[in-house]
Amino acid sequence: QVQLVESGGGLVQAGGSLRLACAASGSTWSINAIGWYRQAPGKQRELVADISSGGSTNYADSVKGRFTISRDNAKNTVYLQMNSLKPEDTAVYYCNAVAGVIGTYNYWGQGTQVTVSS
Repeated sequence: QVQLVESGGGLVQAGGSLRLACAASGSTWSINAIGWYRQAPGKQRELVADISSGGSTNYADSVKGRFTISRDNAKNTVYLQMNSLKPEDTAVYYCNAVAGVIGTYNYWGQGTQVTVSS
């Protein structure tokens, strides 16, 4: 079992920055990758960025060059640095962990609201 707790959301003006944090606990040794997803009202949940256990990163085209995903292994925490925020980045941001050895399981955090005002 893996537990995820997000923090760092809030209200920011367009062009501003926020840093989200996802703290993992439990069987963190089994985590293969951690990603950030977001879901805006009336839209499907979409992948924003993810980072594998080997350090490889992947970004949605809409956030490339503005967002950076990173991790602190000592703290079992993954960060999402969001710069040059736009109103269309407004959404609930969720942390997701893919974990497992024989089979893989998806774990989700509770989500954190990010609101970007124009």
